[in-house]
Amino acid sequence: MSAVADDEGNASLEFIVAGLILLAPLVYLMVALGAIQSQALGVEAAARHVARAVSTAANAEDAAARADLVLAAVAEEYGIDPDAVVLRWECAPAGVECPSAGATLLLNVSTDVALPLVPPVLGLDQVASVPVEASAAQKVSRLWGTSQ
Repeated sequence: MSAVADDEGNASLEFIVAGLILLAPLVYLMVALGAIQSQALGVEAAARHVARAVSTAANAEDAAARADLVLAAVAEEYGIDPDAVVLRWECAPAGVECPSAGATLLLNVSTDVALPLVPPVLGLDQVASVPVEASAAQKVSRLWGTSQ
């Protein structure tokens, strides 16, 4: 009879403690996946829009300037660190000047997503990051480089 009397009132406390212990990792997972998804959408948008901007530029200098402007705008929009973004492009077929009229521009954008609440101590932020990458292909106009 006394064992039953000692158990009174403990179930709600156990439920609250167990709930908090199980809920905290679930909330962290949701926040981390949201950050990764946001950055993945950002690099995908950057690849697509930079490819379009470069393929419609008037010349190589204009293409580089447009790529920088579009990449900065997309990075600001999606909260991506612009210094951490790596932009590479090449053209197909191989060996042609890039970009050039009639070539296919193959563009790749990548960055690392830092997981939330990881301190930049002892390189933990470098270890606890997720790389995200996107590619885009865009046909360069046959009139590229002319005064269209």
